[in-house]
Amino acid sequence: MHAGKTVAIIGAGPVGLAAAAHVMERGMTPIVLEAGPEAGHSVRQWQHVQLFSPWEYNVDKAAARLLAPTGWNSPDPHVYPTGAELLERYIEPLATKTPLREVIRTSCRVTAVGRAGFDKAKTKGRELAQFEIRCQNGKGPETLRADAVIDASGTWASPNPAGAGGLVALGEREAAERISYGMPDVLGKERARFAGKTVAVLGAGHSAIGTLIDLTTLARQAPGTRPIWLLRGLDPAKAFGGGANDKLAARGELGAHFASLVGSGQVQVEAGFPVAAITKADGRLRIATSSACSGRSVVVDELVVATGFRPDLSFLSEIRLRLDPAIEAPVALAPLIDPNEHSCGTVRPHGARELAQDDPGFYLAGIKSYGRAPTFLMMTGYEQVRSIAADIAGDKAAAARVELELPETGVCTRGGLEGGPAASGCCGGPAKQDASACCAADESAKKAGAAGCGCS
Repeated sequence: MHAGKTVAIIGAGPVGLAAAAHVMERGMTPIVLEAGPEAGHSVRQWQHVQLFSPWEYNVDKAAARLLAPTGWNSPDPHVYPTGAELLERYIEPLATKTPLREVIRTSCRVTAVGRAGFDKAKTKGRELAQFEIRCQNGKGPETLRADAVIDASGTWASPNPAGAGGLVALGEREAAERISYGMPDVLGKERARFAGKTVAVLGAGHSAIGTLIDLTTLARQAPGTRPIWLLRGLDPAKAFGGGANDKLAARGELGAHFASLVGSGQVQVEAGFPVAAITKADGRLRIATSSACSGRSVVVDELVVATGFRPDLSFLSEIRLRLDPAIEAPVALAPLIDPNEHSCGTVRPHGARELAQDDPGFYLAGIKSYGRAPTFLMMTGYEQVRSIAADIAGDKAAAARVELELPETGVCTRGGLEGGPAASGCCGGPAKQDASACCAADESAKKAGAAGCGCS
């Protein structure tokens, strides 16, 4: 009954490819539109990074079923892959050795999505019209039609700026040649850019922590390398995470290791440092908390902005979206992931019901569906697209069913990122060994030589 449906999927990352696998398994026709030259283009930008979750959480079930006839060997479910391994052992075989290779269009950037013959304001008969997708490829502009659209384009291409208020800092664009965003390959292909330099890293998430850890390694190899951590908040220990209580062990280990580096003085910490202005001076950057002379400032050679990402909604201006005004996630999902209320790394499984928009047949999926919230897990995206494909096919029972168990993170709190009572003990749970510590993060900080995490 639904075999004739065409589903346009924006993005050929892990979630986009999983969406295509589920759509194909339902007897519908996927068309995958990827802006980059190859599937997994965004993953290639962070392929040096190790994932926090093992293989068992990074392979979609429908994708695995597509891969099985090709002789694909499923990776050890308990091993933590790097981005490069995710590409080599999963994304590339899925995109090139299965029937998905016939439906992926690379170097095809989506520039607009709308309803054929209907502008945003026109309602009567709107739901019966196909979607019209405009793309730009090597041959020029192209238009295609689809019965449904899944936007899994991610957020990697739209990083947050350095400015503390969410706006670009004064002088940020003019200093672009000395600013990196996300998580640059400090120890690999970009080593020469950072070796022997004073490098400021702005941010308090795992990308910032990972980059600072790499810079301390580089400092031992290349004398003169000096990492400076610029932190908007006042308490560095909040970035250390839940340590041994984090069920995603690699993430807990990262936070504990970083705590020890900070405690030993290998990372200079500048807390309470909201960036307002960046100016160039004698080939270096002066980063300041104020555009006036009264603010604090640091002078560095390079700046890494690791302040998270935001969704690009510019090409959806003719789609009727219902998004939370603060975090730009679907309104039914937003309360579950709002970083003002949660600091969890997980959220209960959800699908088509929470992700569907006011234009029937249009869905946000993957990390883009989380808007500005930083808590997305890949396996959550796989559950999203399984449910969405079922919904498009008309299988409402399967769309509503939950087919995923998420790991507990051990770092879940209520009351916002700046504090509040913890669900399982402050800052990641109770201390395990040190009776003088009030919680796991406090224990980690004290073991690293610091006074504590500040929550006692």
